[in-house]
Amino acid sequence: MDGQHLETPRSHTTADRASSAMSQNPRISSHTSESMKDLSCRKVPQNSAHRDRPAHPTTTLLSKSHISQAALGPQEHSVFLKEASNAAICFKMLRDLNGVDPYHLKYIINKIKDMAHEAPDLVLEAIHHYFIDNPEISNQHKLQLLHTLETVIGASDSLEERWREIFMKLALENMTKSTELEEVYQNAASNVLVAICRHSWQTVTQHLETEVLTGVFPHRSLLYVMGTLTSNQKLFSEGEKACWEEQLTQIAVKSVQFLNTDMWSKELLWALTKPDRTHYEQPPEKAFLFVYYGLILQAEENSAMVRTHLQSLLETSHQWSKQREGIALTVGLAAARHLDHVWAILEQFGQSAPIKRSLHSFSPKTSKDLRWKWATSTILLAYGQMAAKAKAHILPWVDNVLSRMIFYFHCSSWDETLKQSFLTAILMLVGAVSRSEGAHSYEFSQLSQLFECLMALMEKEPPDSLCSSTREQTIHIISSLCKLRPALDSEKKSRLLSICLHSVLALPLLDVLEKHACLFLEPPNVQGLRPPDRFLVPTQTLYSKTSEALDKMLQTFITQNPTADELQFLLSHMYIWLASEKAHERRRAAHACTALLKFLTHNHYLDPKEDFKQIGQLMGVLGILCQDPDRATQLSSLQGLGHLYQLLLRHRAEALRVEALVPEPLFQASEDEDPLWSSGDQKDTLPTPQKVAFPKDRIFQLGSSQVIKEVMKHLTVAELTDVTWTAIDGLDSSSTFHVQAAANMVLTVVQEHGAKLETVANLGRAIHLQLRCGRVPQAQEKALRAITLLARNHTAELVATFLDVSVPLNSRAFQLWRALGAEQRVSRRVLVVLLALLQERPLPIGADDSSPQPKEKTYLRSLAAMNILHELQLTREFEKAMQEAYPQLLLAFLAQIHYMLELSLPTGPQRDQQAPEAATPSPQSAIGQGVTLSCMEAGNPLFLGIPVPGYSGRRLSKEQEAAGNGFISAGPAHVAGCPCVAEREPITQQGHPPGHRKPLEADGLLVPMPISLDTAPLLPRRMSLEALKSLLTSMGHWQDLAHLELQGAWELFSTIHTYPQGVSLLARAMVQNRCQQIQEVLIQLLPTLQSQEERERKVAILMLTEFLYSPALLEVLSKQDTLNVLTRSLRDPSPEVRVLSLQGLRSVLFHPDQGSLLRGQLPRLLNGFFQKNEPVVELIMGTVSDVLHRLGACGVGVQCLSVAINARSFFDDERDRIRAAAMALFGDLVATMAGKEPSSLRTQVYQSMVPLLLHLKDRCPAVITQAKFAFYRCAVLLHWPLQHTLFCSLAWERSISARHFLWTCLMTHSQEKFSIHLAQALSHLHSPHHHIRTWAALFIGYTICYHPQAVSQMLNDADRKLLLCTFEDLKKDPEPGLREFATKQFCFLQQVAARPQ
Repeated sequence: MDGQHLETPRSHTTADRASSAMSQNPRISSHTSESMKDLSCRKVPQNSAHRDRPAHPTTTLLSKSHISQAALGPQEHSVFLKEASNAAICFKMLRDLNGVDPYHLKYIINKIKDMAHEAPDLVLEAIHHYFIDNPEISNQHKLQLLHTLETVIGASDSLEERWREIFMKLALENMTKSTELEEVYQNAASNVLVAICRHSWQTVTQHLETEVLTGVFPHRSLLYVMGTLTSNQKLFSEGEKACWEEQLTQIAVKSVQFLNTDMWSKELLWALTKPDRTHYEQPPEKAFLFVYYGLILQAEENSAMVRTHLQSLLETSHQWSKQREGIALTVGLAAARHLDHVWAILEQFGQSAPIKRSLHSFSPKTSKDLRWKWATSTILLAYGQMAAKAKAHILPWVDNVLSRMIFYFHCSSWDETLKQSFLTAILMLVGAVSRSEGAHSYEFSQLSQLFECLMALMEKEPPDSLCSSTREQTIHIISSLCKLRPALDSEKKSRLLSICLHSVLALPLLDVLEKHACLFLEPPNVQGLRPPDRFLVPTQTLYSKTSEALDKMLQTFITQNPTADELQFLLSHMYIWLASEKAHERRRAAHACTALLKFLTHNHYLDPKEDFKQIGQLMGVLGILCQDPDRATQLSSLQGLGHLYQLLLRHRAEALRVEALVPEPLFQASEDEDPLWSSGDQKDTLPTPQKVAFPKDRIFQLGSSQVIKEVMKHLTVAELTDVTWTAIDGLDSSSTFHVQAAANMVLTVVQEHGAKLETVANLGRAIHLQLRCGRVPQAQEKALRAITLLARNHTAELVATFLDVSVPLNSRAFQLWRALGAEQRVSRRVLVVLLALLQERPLPIGADDSSPQPKEKTYLRSLAAMNILHELQLTREFEKAMQEAYPQLLLAFLAQIHYMLELSLPTGPQRDQQAPEAATPSPQSAIGQGVTLSCMEAGNPLFLGIPVPGYSGRRLSKEQEAAGNGFISAGPAHVAGCPCVAEREPITQQGHPPGHRKPLEADGLLVPMPISLDTAPLLPRRMSLEALKSLLTSMGHWQDLAHLELQGAWELFSTIHTYPQGVSLLARAMVQNRCQQIQEVLIQLLPTLQSQEERERKVAILMLTEFLYSPALLEVLSKQDTLNVLTRSLRDPSPEVRVLSLQGLRSVLFHPDQGSLLRGQLPRLLNGFFQKNEPVVELIMGTVSDVLHRLGACGVGVQCLSVAINARSFFDDERDRIRAAAMALFGDLVATMAGKEPSSLRTQVYQSMVPLLLHLKDRCPAVITQAKFAFYRCAVLLHWPLQHTLFCSLAWERSISARHFLWTCLMTHSQEKFSIHLAQALSHLHSPHHHIRTWAALFIGYTICYHPQAVSQMLNDADRKLLLCTFEDLKKDPEPGLREFATKQFCFLQQVAARPQ
């Protein structure tokens, strides 16, 4: 370039002045050179290659100076030096641009840019002169200078006209210059022109228009500039951009004529199809050429010409993504004016043979076939561009376009390219429709099919990787489509939500996703080239955008349908993820839920008049997640609760304000705060607003427990119940933390609002079901604690509920009952409710005849209550309450037994009978075998799963009770008979009736556990009887139990006819044992005499008639009051009650003269003992027993000795019935005289002990029974210790150890009668009965072992021989222990006999 042409009109420029000054003043020149050299060394480090490069002579920098050489004034000297220094530095840096490494190159350019900010003219002039003065510099150096010039012009705030003209000319000259740098050099020059365009775009664009419209196909650099101007959004303002687009349109209109020129058209098509240097980034010139081509076709009037050119364009290669996008853009621009023709061309192209071959499974055979592989992708993009460019005109075409897109979606060979093209096209289409004002008046018939495609696309996404924006784009499309008509139906929306949530929330952790991303870096095309790093989106960014898209979709749903139902619908699909076992899934779901609540809090979409449904469930879920081990989940859930709190406050306040119709609230909220409450009446369902509410953001500063409690204050009762239900459901989770958190939530709700909760019965039933499969002990404890708290206000509901779930009763159900009674005052109420339920005893239809039973057996609830009361007797929680309620329980249990007899329910096989169905196990027999059956499984509604007879359970330790072990629905029964000595267990002083589980212990002595009457299944009647026995034992009334047990009186409760005798014997035992509870029982039974139920009146009158013989009666009732009570009972509707009342009126209490009369009859009765008629004698003895009972406290006086002597004389009678009657009479006598017996009677008692003891082995069961009772009563009269142990041994033990214990008791407590006892035993060796002789021999054997010297002195030869013969026979006894004992005694007796006298 000629330097003369670049001269500027200014004569005194900065560079000229600097050059002149440096040339005229050597000192300045030298100083400047040194300064530049020093600056260069300090601030611009250079490599060795740079240092070795030949330097340009310094004169080159200033050789073209035109500054006058006039001397400068002193005032300009300082400015001159500074400008000269900067100019020299700038020239130095421009020279150093050549050959430096990229790092230093960037450094120099930045320095020049900084200098240009302070002195733009100096830098621009330096660059201009550098180009002029150094025409021989290399193209590489010029390239760097052009880059520098672009940077300086771009950074300048303005550009003078002279510089604009100079550098525009420089750029145009270099834009078309061919160098070894090829397009890089041309692009650098073109960028200078683009930079100039920032300051004067009209001039540049006008020049470009001129060059383009010459008729010759434009040089690529011109297209490059135009493409950059079109694509760079920062070059123009909004107004300028519109003007440029308008100008570009005019250029296209003027270029229409060139379509008819073959050369121009061919060059255009060649430029469009020329391969790019990289297929991931399209050069600006080519991108612009597609736009330019589309605008030309848009302006073309001749539709045939348009179709021809589009056809030619579509027949080019579709192999590369940018090429496909460009073709689609051109088609779309043409469609803006030729929509019909473009549609026809695309339809025609879709029907062409190459396209048909590319559909479905396309396998290219040659490299040329690849050009058609992704042609359907181009068509999809073309449809999208067609919709985008046609704008509002596309609305009538939307369904057609969608149908074609859906067709290609289903029919094309599926890969990543097609997927991205489909999504891009849909996004463009949806965007165009959304921007159209009339879109909402249209109903698009293809939306349903499009949703199916999108759901299929989401489902096909790899579940373990996130390498593209497919999910994000799909969700964005769904969000936009939801705004169109028709709206999605609930079923499809539900499926859509589920798929989207699963596709996003179920992705692996980010580090796993990043590892997978490294495996999927290859592009989805056959070249397999790795895309540049700038095209790879980080996995974190991809997921963040996808998550944001999901949040937007949820917000769109609620925006389109702002109702509480819609909110609940959305949340219902998120709950499964909020409860996921995977921490990252819960974290993501909590974040999404919180984002939705935050959106609703900041945007008031929900109508305050509408009921805020299921907020309790959301509250429960978020509350549980506030205790999540993952910190991020905790924080998100806590924030969600905070937003829920704000939303709830505003909703409640606005709802109250609307209902009250009060214009001004009492509390005026600040501008950034919603009113927390309003005046006016509020509904019962709305909670009372808090007078001290938290500020809007204060809630976010609280801990999770405080937030939960604060939110609960504003929930209605129904919502609190929902919270509880949600937490209870959480107890079933497989996650330990979730179960613990749910239990905490349940406990919190009950603690704070337990009194207000609804459906408590169902809540209790649900807690029971969850406890059945509970695996977290801490959670179980808290759930049971919640039951305890609920019972304070809902005792009746919970008792009724747990009664239903306690059939059969198992350990989990039993834990609930213990929890109910954990608090003393509640345990009393529990018993009251159970007693009330027990007394609901309806008789089923057909109870007294053979008519069929009703399907619903209403009496089962009473049976279940009986079972529970039976079990609760052994728990420490109910111990005190049971003791207080003993009178009520006693009467209720007795009435229950009567009720069981009234029901005519089946009874188990008798002891001496073989059950006919023994061969085939029945449901009832399964109970006795330890099999737990439900009512439905067993087919027997009476099965209540109570403990079986003989089960030797114990009162549990605290640890065992806490674990819930040891309580069974049906445990294994002991085999009939006595366990061996090795299985003995400690005995307690408290009673242990059959079938009960209290251990027996006394001073360390071991006695086997008692066995029940038999091992028959526990049917309801038997269960009721066992409950009565257990009550007597657990409440400390074992003496009364012993009284009946030893007489075998429990059998009296087996039939309705003998039932009164059993009740009377129990009451009599209480009187004879001087029971301390008689007064309380009397107080309780008096109102019972007025009961509506005959059975209860019957029990009461039976007890009362026996209590007439107790001194405690007169402490409760006077004689006259008692008489009045009995007299009223004579008018009772029941004949039995009237008869019993009449019998009571005959008592000695009301007729004192009867005592002497009865005592006067005793001698005659005693004489009748010696009659030969056995039944008569038996009857007389029974009569004497009855007389003893009727005399009561009056007693028989001195005649007791005669009665005792006469009764004892028949102990060894040959007649079984007489022996039994005599022993029964003796036992009754001792029981009657206890406490007031004369010494002579005690002598008779001592003398009767050995016969009674030996007759425990009598052949007659009746004799054995009466012998037991008489022996026990004698021990009581003699005040022996260990009476309870003695009773247990007599009642249930059969082993040798028990016999030894009885012998020990006798010989220890009556040593002074040693000789009498031994003599009696020796006399029984002559008994004709084998068992008596055996027992006598054992008695003597024990005596020999412990008192050998005394025995040897009393035995004569005949006695020794008799003993030896007896023990010789016993050595053959079938019992091993007895054989061993007999062998040892036989040897010992032989040794004694061999000793010298």
